[in-house]
Amino acid sequence: MAVYTEVGDADLEELLRAYDLGTILSFKGIAEGVENSNFLLRAETGTYILTLYERRVAEGDLPFFIGLMEHLAERGIRCPLPVHGRDGLALRRVAGRPAALISFLEGMWVRRPQPHHCAAVGQALAEMHQAGRDFPLRRENALSLAGWPPLFEMSRERADEVETGLAAFVDKELAALASAWPIGLPEGVIHADLFPDNVFFLRGKLSGLIDFYFACNDLLAYDLAVCLNAWCFEPDCAFNITKGRAMIRAYANVRRLDAAELEALPILARGAALRFLLTRLYDWLTVPAGALVTPKDPREYLRKLRFHLKVTSAADYGVAA
Repeated sequence: MAVYTEVGDADLEELLRAYDLGTILSFKGIAEGVENSNFLLRAETGTYILTLYERRVAEGDLPFFIGLMEHLAERGIRCPLPVHGRDGLALRRVAGRPAALISFLEGMWVRRPQPHHCAAVGQALAEMHQAGRDFPLRRENALSLAGWPPLFEMSRERADEVETGLAAFVDKELAALASAWPIGLPEGVIHADLFPDNVFFLRGKLSGLIDFYFACNDLLAYDLAVCLNAWCFEPDCAFNITKGRAMIRAYANVRRLDAAELEALPILARGAALRFLLTRLYDWLTVPAGALVTPKDPREYLRKLRFHLKVTSAADYGVAA
């Protein structure tokens, strides 16, 4: 979450005419994250998040995201719900951007995840995968294997400003992943961005999943690999196998991982690390001056990727023999 586009008084008044929210009590930007512009809106009828979709979110994909949240909620997945206006619509434009008002989810994200948090995320991820099996819409993953080379081209010339030799390292890894990427694994709807700040806990229990704006159809085990990267490393980028084991076991208790998925886990984890290295690299080099956003250091995912390069099997992530 972040603020790239400011919402003025006239923009807010026009938006509010489309809803029955009662008196507005407060409205303020949310500074966390790096993707869309987000605002916390408190009204007589409740608390809401207003999201203005920026940069990587294509307007044509918004019906997929909105429909997916509604689909998952109907099947018991705890996630925000789009708020429909008087006209029945959930999508509209605010300050020249496509936008949606969504319900506020209670809870807080954890800054230092522990094994029980990782287990809860593994279970919730598998439940989401199961709940999404009959979702009728489809969206390809624009930030998967085919999307990484053009994404890197936007940062290549300045990559070595971040770390000497980074451009050559990424070129080599792109080639290696292109030749080794698995095919034929189980696919379905994935979250693709289930980082700690997209998972809320309340009174020690997982209370919901948020930010479905990278959701797409892709390999289910790739989504697990994203979570291993996001949840199971310590601040010094050392992998915590206890956290990895807790996450994978909890996931597999809901949705069984087949042998091919487990065999592919190291290459999928490498790909997930490279994906976030590349998007963070681009953001690090291009976040506009004055934006209420703090870009994340891409070198974190460079260190994680280097760990994955040393992995010999899924056992290194905590999978039992």
